[in-house]
Amino acid sequence: MRYLIAALGITALACGGGEQAGQPAQQAAPPAGQPPAAAVPAATGTVHEVNMELRDGKYIYDRVQLTIKIGDTVRWINVSGGPHNVAFYQDKIPAGAADVLNRAMLNRLGPLNGPLLTDSLAVYQISFAGAPAGTYDYYCLPHEALGMKASLTVRP
Repeated sequence: MRYLIAALGITALACGGGEQAGQPAQQAAPPAGQPPAAAVPAATGTVHEVNMELRDGKYIYDRVQLTIKIGDTVRWINVSGGPHNVAFYQDKIPAGAADVLNRAMLNRLGPLNGPLLTDSLAVYQISFAGAPAGTYDYYCLPHEALGMKASLTVRP
């Protein structure tokens, strides 16, 4: 009997998690070699949402252009057509932005490259607290060749 209870406990732990619509996004600790979340300045502003979709046969970010303020957070939502992610072009972000983004982006696939969101309505968010003002061009790694690109402007 105790083996059955132990097995059920392990199964519950393994199957737990997963984000629900309407629930706050939760992000796990960064992998080894990435700075801890404590190194990221706290978000102080508005949360903006950008949908990642397959609409009418096209892969898009719904808000292809977005303007935010330093301290705001952007929340990307995998609506349809995934997997999707957010990856910033190294040469199309302001000077000094790479360090800020790499600290703020948890569970990265690599530098400036967020994780792939495979679940419907999965969320990935980045705080732009401490980010330099300027234009941040980004893309979806799996769908870049299909035109899934967008731009974010950060203002003081």
